[in-house]
Amino acid sequence: MPYSLLRPLLFALDAETAHHLTLKALKTMQRIGLAGAPAPRPAACARRVMGVDFPNPVGLAAGLDKNGAYIDALAALGFGFIEVGTVTPRPQPGNPRPRLFRIREAEAVVNRMGFNNYGVDRLVDNVRRADYRGVLGINIGKNFDTPIERAADDYLHCLRKVYALASYVTVNISSPNTKNLRQLQEAGELENLLGALKTEQRRLADQHGKYVPLALKIAPDLDGAQVGVIAGLLRKHGIDAVIATNTTLARDGVAGLPHGTEAGGLSGAPLTQRSTAIVRQLGNALGGSLPIIGVGGIMSGADAEQKITAGASLVQLYTGLVYRGPRLVAECVDTLCGEAVRSEG
Repeated sequence: MPYSLLRPLLFALDAETAHHLTLKALKTMQRIGLAGAPAPRPAACARRVMGVDFPNPVGLAAGLDKNGAYIDALAALGFGFIEVGTVTPRPQPGNPRPRLFRIREAEAVVNRMGFNNYGVDRLVDNVRRADYRGVLGINIGKNFDTPIERAADDYLHCLRKVYALASYVTVNISSPNTKNLRQLQEAGELENLLGALKTEQRRLADQHGKYVPLALKIAPDLDGAQVGVIAGLLRKHGIDAVIATNTTLARDGVAGLPHGTEAGGLSGAPLTQRSTAIVRQLGNALGGSLPIIGVGGIMSGADAEQKITAGASLVQLYTGLVYRGPRLVAECVDTLCGEAVRSEG
């Protein structure tokens, strides 16, 4: 059934309930051999980024599959890479429900999930059971009750647990839904965190005989000076990529709309330009010294192209899938590399 017909049924449900039902339905379809049925399989369009070969430049952003329980089903939608998490060392329930809200008039979502997940050990088990052998990013965070001065301990614990299974690891310091987490984007805190992570990455590379890149995920609510400082620290510590951006605390484009004042991070169409502006600022500040993965408000192939034009090497989707469905994946791939693929054929 086309997603355009299913969407009204899903939107009649609480947003979090619809989220879980959709994932379970995708998993069932994959198990009975209907994998790929929800959307056309996009053509291959390989990119090499961070030393990793991506079959196409359109990925799934973290947050949709926090525990890595639906990797095979999601891979069937044609993504060039999948990112799971955010995962924390210990299981935690996240914030009280309701904590996920659609703002239909603006094609937006507000979430204050709070890193709800079953802990890194469960995610590792799920990844090991998956058949998927494509590019897998694992997004790591800290537990809500870990003091900010000990945050590095949580990130290092997760890095050690997931290192052998990940194609790359994303360090999430930009969720607005864990108290004080964004403090880690400040120069002194970030200097210490990146230094500790880079040292551990080198040790793990020696231990496992393979190098797994590190990416840092940042917020859209940064000014030019802050972006410049972060770019300098990324270069200094040899971080392999930056993901721009997480959700925003701003409420541009949703003022006066139902759920527009709910606490949490805003994603979707109102985030498009704000996120792209950060990508552009990073591109200017980094000068090509490390790749950017653009995410935030990609609702169409044109939005994905805008991120690439601004300086991104890859893009990721999440909220756009809520409003457009799985066909958005193929649309974005076709927009970014359809002409190149057709010319090769």
